[in-house]
Amino acid sequence: MYAVFKRELFSFLNSLMAYITIGVFLLACAMLLWVFPDTSILDYGYAELNGFFSLVPFLFMFLIPAITMRSFAEERREGTYVLLATRPLSDTQIILAKYLACVVLMVFALIPTLVYYYSISELGLPKGNIDTGAVIGSYLGLFLLGNAFSAIGIFSSSITKNQVIAFAVAVFLCFFTFSGFDSISKIFELQALGSVLVNFGINEHYQSISRGVLDTRDLVYFITFVLVFFGFTKLAIGGRKW
Repeated sequence: MYAVFKRELFSFLNSLMAYITIGVFLLACAMLLWVFPDTSILDYGYAELNGFFSLVPFLFMFLIPAITMRSFAEERREGTYVLLATRPLSDTQIILAKYLACVVLMVFALIPTLVYYYSISELGLPKGNIDTGAVIGSYLGLFLLGNAFSAIGIFSSSITKNQVIAFAVAVFLCFFTFSGFDSISKIFELQALGSVLVNFGINEHYQSISRGVLDTRDLVYFITFVLVFFGFTKLAIGGRKW
């Protein structure tokens, strides 16, 4: 499994696409946080990163599908998945190896954003006037969100040979699972069903963790979410192998 993980990780890092994708993500974060007046922290006037953590999930909807779209789609298009399937690895191990490679790439994209925390901390009056606990909770929320989106991206890549289709399906599913349930729940806002639908969406649990409160229910939700899409991916792969 480690060999598949390493091959997946380095094949992406050895391509120009990796640096372009991560570079565009970091540029978009910087522009939104420091340049655009509607979202600029300088115009906001408070030493906090709430705006940043509210915008990054929507950037993740494009970054992570761009990372995951080649996972299975390229293997099937080039015919190399047949060789991979003959190795003494189960479908679960193959999925997990590709999933972990995508998660590591997502972490690589997040690490440079820590400079924003340092900058805000230094610019605050007095220095260090920033809620570190909330920032840690928000980064944990982003990490869990990235894991959920990676599971969606892996599944989307497993159902098609076309990377563009895999990207489009992943973007749609990421957006729907993050914001779709909130929109649907507004139809039932006067009924008990509305609150139930909200809890199905990722946004509710992401916002809960971002407040700096680590609730086991949120952790169970994200773990269950990833496992469900693992199951979908295994079904898609198993059906095609059969």
